[in-house]
Amino acid sequence: MGLLGFLRPGASARATDAVRVEPPVVAAEPAKVNSESQWRGFTPIGGVSKSGVRVNEATALSLPATLQALRIISGVFAMAPLHLYRKTEGGRDRMDDHPAGVLLAQRPNSFQSPFDLWEMVMSDLLMAGNFYAYVSRSFRGDPIALTRLKPGSVIVAEYFDRAEGQVLFYDASLPDGSRERFAARDIWHIRGMSRDGLVGLNPVQFARDALGGAIATGDHANRFWQKGGRPSTVLTTEQKVGPDDKKRIRQDWTSLYSGSDGDAVAVLDQDLKAAFLSHNLKDDQFIETRQFQVVDLARIWGVPPHLIFDLSKATFSNIEQQSLEFVTYHLGPHFARVAGAATRQFGGAGLYFEHITDALVRGDLKSRMEAYWLQRQMGLANANELRSRENLNNISGDAGSEYWRPSNMGLAGQPVSAAPGGGNQGNSNAQ
Repeated sequence: MGLLGFLRPGASARATDAVRVEPPVVAAEPAKVNSESQWRGFTPIGGVSKSGVRVNEATALSLPATLQALRIISGVFAMAPLHLYRKTEGGRDRMDDHPAGVLLAQRPNSFQSPFDLWEMVMSDLLMAGNFYAYVSRSFRGDPIALTRLKPGSVIVAEYFDRAEGQVLFYDASLPDGSRERFAARDIWHIRGMSRDGLVGLNPVQFARDALGGAIATGDHANRFWQKGGRPSTVLTTEQKVGPDDKKRIRQDWTSLYSGSDGDAVAVLDQDLKAAFLSHNLKDDQFIETRQFQVVDLARIWGVPPHLIFDLSKATFSNIEQQSLEFVTYHLGPHFARVAGAATRQFGGAGLYFEHITDALVRGDLKSRMEAYWLQRQMGLANANELRSRENLNNISGDAGSEYWRPSNMGLAGQPVSAAPGGGNQGNSNAQ
């Protein structure tokens, strides 16, 4: 009997022995692991890149391009609210009073706004590849609060049954210090792009060398200016200098003429002569390297370069198009991923979540007004519907609720009906 079949009404109590019970993970005995698959996808946080620089979330965020990319993606994503809808025969109804709708659109917990939640969700997906949250429920089983769990504190454990398929459990450490195994209904898991369907890929780990190269390049520039903008110095003399004297001279030179004192006047004795090992940064294409790394970082995080202030290839004509592509091709998969995960976790029969992205695709004022005028003339929207898109109050009476239809249009082959105020609209003899 499968795991889900055990829960069905009428199942025999004797079937308990045939059900595989997943033991909880105990912090005091971490060696007792039920399955090797429990640790699938788990890798230590951070690592050393080929450039010799350690790359983790903190060092990746030290790159201005990464910080701006994370800020623009998570912030713009959080601008689009997520609402719960119910399918009806006439279309759909928004379920603002449903507990799940209130949770994700109004009050995710006692201290966060919906914007804070979605910004944090997207930040975790970009920096760790996964978002985890513990779902607190009322006595009726309705979700009432979400508590974000650190990605490194949750491990996905899988259970496979031939009759029921694959079932996931989550070995998680809660903020109160407790650690146990939870069913999928208790942990909301949003995974990024995945290769096994269990956990999302961590961009920081898989792009470690590219991030490490950018960090190393920035460190090189910082060390150069730390030395007062001077390259390495060589002190030479025709006299014999012992090891101890070499060490003392090196220490004295570094303490006197490095950092902010690099432009101080050096006074040398014992026939010492100073020579500088110059480096031509132009021939080394140092600036070009840093510019390319900005574009490379844009590829990693999935943002158009102009959104992280690289305007080297931007023109007035293509920036607007790139902004539309940003919503469609870059944010679109994130919207679908999060809405699908919310529907799977909190939606019921006929219920689904969907992001409202109208604010992200609004054109300039002139273009919006022209689009509204066409919709009004064609009878696609009334005055109140158009006013609501501009956050304006409704017009009372029929003036705000009536739909227009051009007077010279009607059904093909049918006469145009008389206008309400008398007279005919168009030619009544039209066939």
